[in-house]
Amino acid sequence: MKKHLFAIAIASLATSAAFAQANDTIAKAKAAGKVVMGVRESSAPLSYTLGDGRYTGYHVELCQRILKAVLPGVQIDYTPVTSANRIPLVQNGTVDIECGSTTNNATRQKDVSFALTTYVTEVRTAIKTSSKIKSVADLKGKTIATTTGTTSVALLRKNKRAQGIEFKEVYGKDHADSFLLLESGRADAFVMDDNILAGLIASSKSPKDYAIVGETLNVEPIAIMVRKDDPTFKKAVDDYIRGAMKAGELNLLYTKWFIQPIPPKNTSVNLPMGKILAGLVKTPADLPAEEYNK
Repeated sequence: MKKHLFAIAIASLATSAAFAQANDTIAKAKAAGKVVMGVRESSAPLSYTLGDGRYTGYHVELCQRILKAVLPGVQIDYTPVTSANRIPLVQNGTVDIECGSTTNNATRQKDVSFALTTYVTEVRTAIKTSSKIKSVADLKGKTIATTTGTTSVALLRKNKRAQGIEFKEVYGKDHADSFLLLESGRADAFVMDDNILAGLIASSKSPKDYAIVGETLNVEPIAIMVRKDDPTFKKAVDDYIRGAMKAGELNLLYTKWFIQPIPPKNTSVNLPMGKILAGLVKTPADLPAEEYNK
């Protein structure tokens, strides 16, 4: 009987240890010899693919620097994620750190944790310059594209200026697919974060054929995402970001990815740093979107 109880106790301790390591990103990565970074395929200039399994962008490079400092010598593996699966993949441990274009909001904070805000975007509308769309009011009777798993059209519907305006929704599986809906004429407008819109326009076949117009529908803090049950890893990530902000490193990264020409076409997104992000560089915070839109 004692042997049986002892065996149960040992098994329980082993299970507890395995569970603890699963929730300890740093220990898990060291044991596996790798850390998994979630990346986006078409969220330029934050996170996007260059093909052949290569990923780059503002958040990708920032995360590479963070991981090199926090987990020196540990291999980085890249896993592409979508708007629909990014949170579940962080929750279940498939992805250790998500470095894409995810909005930090109160609902998502129930499931995951967000590092200090490193980008702030405004949700706006991309259109073809040949259209007559200039504001939310002009979207009446139009077809609006957005990406599955994002909040953009929901924000549009809640906007006071959109009251009484009827429009049709179509969905792309990712941001590139949503832009293709606009490009091919299957949608009249594409509602999304302005940085994503600017990146897609800059890398399109004819950037001059598109414009970002209309009112700001929402201000959204964008941040690196980590597991909710690992405050130690979040602190390590936050500490690096805070130091990068203080040293001017983040400003240099921002200039590199938002002002200077970027691959693959060596065109510039040309989005100067906004007042909110500039303020957060001076006073870092991880507040959800609701705090910016009261």
